[in-house]
Amino acid sequence: MKLQSLVLALATTLTMTTAFAVPAGTWSVAAGVHGVVPKSDNGTVTAGGTLDTPGIDYSVEVDDDIRPTVSGEYFIANNVGIELLAAIPFHHDFTLTDDNGDEVGGKTQHLPPTLSLQYHFDDYNIPMDIKPFVGVGVNYTTFFKERIDISGADLDLDDSFGVAGHIGLDIPFAPTEYFRIDARYIDIETDVELDGDDIGSIDIDPWVYGIAFVKAF
Repeated sequence: MKLQSLVLALATTLTMTTAFAVPAGTWSVAAGVHGVVPKSDNGTVTAGGTLDTPGIDYSVEVDDDIRPTVSGEYFIANNVGIELLAAIPFHHDFTLTDDNGDEVGGKTQHLPPTLSLQYHFDDYNIPMDIKPFVGVGVNYTTFFKERIDISGADLDLDDSFGVAGHIGLDIPFAPTEYFRIDARYIDIETDVELDGDDIGSIDIDPWVYGIAFVKAF
């Protein structure tokens, strides 16, 4: 529902007429930091089963992480831009907990490049000339350096494709320089293999919160 609201907001803005503060052909680059905050209750995996014995169900919890990020945006029309977000690898600890409360830990790294179509509002007489924006796009997340705290076990997390929504505020402090506050919702779900066996999936579905310095050209 949260993502549907973001998509509806973008569709609504594309039908509105505003003064064009960001002309077509403009580039902007943003450098900052973002925190990936997975949703609580990240699903259940089942491990340790055989043909004669059912496996053990483990609930999954994935921790947060904060990393530097960079993005570039090109305006294909007045106030309408295409943005690509990139980052250095995020690092996440995760915990598997069975019904008895016994825990197994693990770690993974991932890169979540996200491509978005964005609309930047203007000429709404907002104090400090703040300019809101909304966007919707697609995310590709690739996982690597997976590890689980089981001796000799091999863990593999599949790459993920999903939709992403984006909202934010640009606060100008010079004609072509801005301070940005933003939030994204990203649909990230990965299938899990342990020693080559499918054991379920992990729903990360994070909110990604960030601040950045933006320079337009």
